[in-house]
Amino acid sequence: MAVLSAAALLVGSVPAATPAVALAPAVAPVATAAPAVTAQAKVSADDAVDRVVAISVDGLNPDAISELGRARTPNLHWLMRHGASTLNARTAREQTRTLPNHTGMLTGRRIDPGHGGHGVTSNSDTGSTVHRAAGHYTASVFDVVHDRGGSTALFTAKEKFALYQRTWNTHGAADRVGRDHGRAKIDRFSVDTDNERLVAKVTADLRRSPRTFTFVHLSLPDAAGHDHGFMGKEYLRAVQETDRLLGEVIRTIDSRTALRRQTMLVLTADHGGRGAGHSTASDSANYRVPFMIWGPGVAAGQDLYRLSSGYQSPGSARTSYSGAQPIRNGDLANLATDVLDLPRVPGAEFNRRRTLDPFR
Repeated sequence: MAVLSAAALLVGSVPAATPAVALAPAVAPVATAAPAVTAQAKVSADDAVDRVVAISVDGLNPDAISELGRARTPNLHWLMRHGASTLNARTAREQTRTLPNHTGMLTGRRIDPGHGGHGVTSNSDTGSTVHRAAGHYTASVFDVVHDRGGSTALFTAKEKFALYQRTWNTHGAADRVGRDHGRAKIDRFSVDTDNERLVAKVTADLRRSPRTFTFVHLSLPDAAGHDHGFMGKEYLRAVQETDRLLGEVIRTIDSRTALRRQTMLVLTADHGGRGAGHSTASDSANYRVPFMIWGPGVAAGQDLYRLSSGYQSPGSARTSYSGAQPIRNGDLANLATDVLDLPRVPGAEFNRRRTLDPFR
């Protein structure tokens, strides 16, 4: 793995409570576009990153972050000030539901199997696999990391994520890359429907044996949205509680020198939501999601669209898969392999050219 350069040190540290810095706008203004980044410059920019922690907040509508503000979501706003971000990323176009979009995050694929997608259209665990839904073995970021000797983990607050344990452990492919690391691609798979306990397990794992790639799924906003309505009082309270749990993860990383100097944290969501639900894929409240990146060398307080010349901000449009693309939650898989200096996820469409660039 790469050696940290002095230029890659993080700017500031996460506060124990509410940050004392004045509130920044959701996406910090930039006077001029960032200069083009050459291939060589990008390689050196991410050399310090040896680990990725990816967090998906189930049902996180970006409007909730703006409405609650820095006072009530200090850690989400800290990520935006100390990392690169956008509150205008997109889900998969076909659906704005949990399992289809999380499968996209892990595989880098759209949903429609007729166009190379992963094929997972059900939002419940049917006892099958992603491979069967796609019609062929479908590799994930877990495959790429694990087969090259890295350690992986998936922590989830929903039992239906057993789909991924069945897919990439029970039915994982043989490792044909160098030394055989086995068919099970997820070294630790943990389900706990209590988000507080789940995060305690995540932070303990980070302190004891930090993985090369860790995926964390938090469910509180989605649960509150379905029970009481998305963007309502109970939902916003759940986003605040999730922000507190996020702070525990950030502080675990930031308070340990080795973790802070080697770890990139990526946060996104599977869908948003407003009112009664989130299943209508043409509703902007459902298809808009945040995408935040923090770690060594990441440009602090910058707009991801300004940094990533291969993407185009979609405004309020839903967007299709043709033409200039928005940042999508499915870009996560190849962002992780890129910064870890690993090959692309086989068959992945999203961020295939790996131009999502959080560095200056």
